[in-house]
Amino acid sequence: MAFPVTNAEVMLPGPAGGLQALVEFPRAPQESTPVAVICHPHPPDGGSMHNKVVSTLAKAFTDSGYIAVRFNFRGVGSSAGSYDQGRGELADCRAIIDWVLAQRPQSSLALAGFSFGAWVALKAAEFHAPVLMVSIAPPVGFRDFGDIRHPQCPWLAVQGEADEIVPSAGVLAWLHAQVPAPDIIAMPETSHFFHGKLVPLREYVKGFLQALPL
Repeated sequence: MAFPVTNAEVMLPGPAGGLQALVEFPRAPQESTPVAVICHPHPPDGGSMHNKVVSTLAKAFTDSGYIAVRFNFRGVGSSAGSYDQGRGELADCRAIIDWVLAQRPQSSLALAGFSFGAWVALKAAEFHAPVLMVSIAPPVGFRDFGDIRHPQCPWLAVQGEADEIVPSAGVLAWLHAQVPAPDIIAMPETSHFFHGKLVPLREYVKGFLQALPL
């Protein structure tokens, strides 16, 4: 399918069938406008591309001059297939990236994800070459992060200190152990889903993005 020229919901081919995706544009996009692929939280726990943190990430990217592409993993929304423990979801993400790169060869690629989606985006970076990475509440302790390769690009990680799902101490310890460490923002009094904290989250992400060249 051809890349849309304005905000649109599209159905894209995936390894388990169609993948439902939403493409959103910044003001005055160009042929070389970079594209951010954004991954959503754990499907069995209700994660989807319409999650508020995922929507906040998309807004931060479009405000900063990027095209944002978010999508539903297999078995979520109108996407075909069923949950595959992360293996198939990584394949879904790679299919979306392959479509983006094929349709927009002059665009650079950014990757981002929230919770389970942060793990998927980091794994996808091992196969592709993103120009930047944004990880929100990566689920250290719930997924195997032992074999995650450090993304070879600028990297922002944001973690809520009052995360009731992913223990923040373990996440922050893992992040600080990375060499080099990413840009790390620990948000006090902030839950896993960033309730009441979406605006500052968006501004932190925008600050990171706008400090980098497009």
